[in-house]
Amino acid sequence: MSGRPPLPDAQGVESGAGAGRMARPGFPMGPAPIPMTTHTLADLAALVGATLEGDGSKVVHGPAALGDAGEHDVSFLGSPRYEAQLATTRAAGVLVARDVRAPRQDLTLLRCDHPGRAFTAVVRAFAPDEPVRAPGIDPSARIANDAVVDASAHVGPHCVVEEGARIASGVVLVSRVHVGRGASVGESTVLHPGVVLYPGVAVGARCILHAGCVIGSDGFGFDPTEAGWSKVPQCGTVHVEDDVEIGANSTVDRARFGTTRIGRGAKLDNLVHVGHNCVLEEGVLLCAHVGVAGSTRIGRGTVLGGQAGVNGHVVIGERARIAGGAGVIGDVPGGEDWAGWPARPFREVMRGHAAVRRLPELVKRLRKLEERLARLEGGEV
Repeated sequence: MSGRPPLPDAQGVESGAGAGRMARPGFPMGPAPIPMTTHTLADLAALVGATLEGDGSKVVHGPAALGDAGEHDVSFLGSPRYEAQLATTRAAGVLVARDVRAPRQDLTLLRCDHPGRAFTAVVRAFAPDEPVRAPGIDPSARIANDAVVDASAHVGPHCVVEEGARIASGVVLVSRVHVGRGASVGESTVLHPGVVLYPGVAVGARCILHAGCVIGSDGFGFDPTEAGWSKVPQCGTVHVEDDVEIGANSTVDRARFGTTRIGRGAKLDNLVHVGHNCVLEEGVLLCAHVGVAGSTRIGRGTVLGGQAGVNGHVVIGERARIAGGAGVIGDVPGGEDWAGWPARPFREVMRGHAAVRRLPELVKRLRKLEERLARLEGGEV
């Protein structure tokens, strides 16, 4: 173990195995109240570089959707389809594009180049600060004697750090995190409750792994035999590079041999599965319920919509976009938009949908032609 002493309790006395359940710094016994943050519309306009039209002195308590906003909320218009809601919204102010026409004199507008991006900055201004978790090791944690835990790391209740594991500076293991034998966690990474790192996997710096993530479980490999399915050994590992965020209950399988790799800056939503020996290059984004079968390579900056599925041994080029629910069974060129099952170029899919919508009309026309042909063959004029 690193030799880091147990975290001091609230009285400044070190807590041992038999200590009481008194709250300790970094381990509060109950939820702390979240202070309300308020801003004026003028403050928010200055924050995002917007041009203010209307009463900038209005006090705002938080963000809200355009249709749900009240008199102390700020909202935004992200799509022309919702423009009619500007006439009825009760929001104190709305972020809009610079060319949007004001439907009312009493509505304060914050005009900017990118309302969606600006609204993200506004939401961040109201978001409560992340709790600061004090360095230290909770007495209920179990740290192997030869594990290396940096003195600045926070190891929360009931965490396990096995033999040879390495926990870098500023790491936060919130609670019930299991770091397997020989695994490593890079500096300032946060592992939320229930995260499991199997033996030998590596997670880079400044990553966020949400509750229930499992990194490095066996790849799904079985050979058929006369006696049933024979398990194929999975002897590789997983490397999650820096600045990756992986959503709750997502899984990344270890390689059969070599490395399953999640590239720098990749973002995986909740309930995403990445199979063995996959390579996700830098900045890949996978939405919820995406499943990627083994030995697939996804190029830099590619986006897969929710519930998209990718066959094994497929290559998807850089900056491709795969629509939600699509089934990718072959290679996809970079920079293209694909959709449907099996997935094919988006415009081709849309033409197919348009043709399908015309089928009832075409069936009627075909029946009339058949009736006419029958009359002609029967000698009718």
